[in-house]
Amino acid sequence: MSISQAVEAAGNGSRSEFRRGVASCAPVLFGTIPYALVLGARATQKGLSTVELSAMTGLNFAGGSEFAAIQLWTSPPHIVLIVAITFLVNSRHLLMGAALAPFLRHLPRRKVFPALFFMCDESWALGLADARQRTAAGIMPAFSPRYYMGAALAMYLTWVVFTTLGALLGPMLGDVGAYGFDMAFPAVFLVLMRGMWTGMAAARPWLVSLVVAALVYLFVPGAWYVAAGAMSGLVAAWLMASDA
Repeated sequence: MSISQAVEAAGNGSRSEFRRGVASCAPVLFGTIPYALVLGARATQKGLSTVELSAMTGLNFAGGSEFAAIQLWTSPPHIVLIVAITFLVNSRHLLMGAALAPFLRHLPRRKVFPALFFMCDESWALGLADARQRTAAGIMPAFSPRYYMGAALAMYLTWVVFTTLGALLGPMLGDVGAYGFDMAFPAVFLVLMRGMWTGMAAARPWLVSLVVAALVYLFVPGAWYVAAGAMSGLVAAWLMASDA
């Protein structure tokens, strides 16, 4: 069903748009569950309590930076390093928010701020793709807040619930890497990248980030490859923005 047919069938009603967002997000949710369990299990193995983990995933809501923080977690933790890495990994949200900004200008702040708080890679990709499809189909306004929040809240609740479940099951699961759950994290991002693919020109920052992160991982001890990959990707995106 095309976007225009979906909106017409739904009557563009609030509840129907919300359900459409949840339905669009459903395939991604199944890929999210395994690595949510992985994060929860690893967090407990690092010494975090279930309450602490739930607070982190509920307030931060950014899987990439949470995995990085858990990877770097020690006792006592290196707070400055963890905060710096979290900032760098999450700084991609600046570009994501900028891409959504043209579609949010007509909305009041009481709707924009919650939308940005619940923004993650998956909800952002779905919301932006839907807005572009609605624009191409001549549907105005292009951005559907109810559709976006349906996808975003589904992601949020799934993430918090299953990271918490992973923390509770962590002692029983043991080494979660043995189950192959780790592959779910890159698999979901590969699917999102495929959905956002517009050609090699726009993908050059991704390639720069990948190459730099891989080289730093191979030759520099520690987790500096995370910061190097994030920073090089942001710089490349800024330098190549006019060419994309």
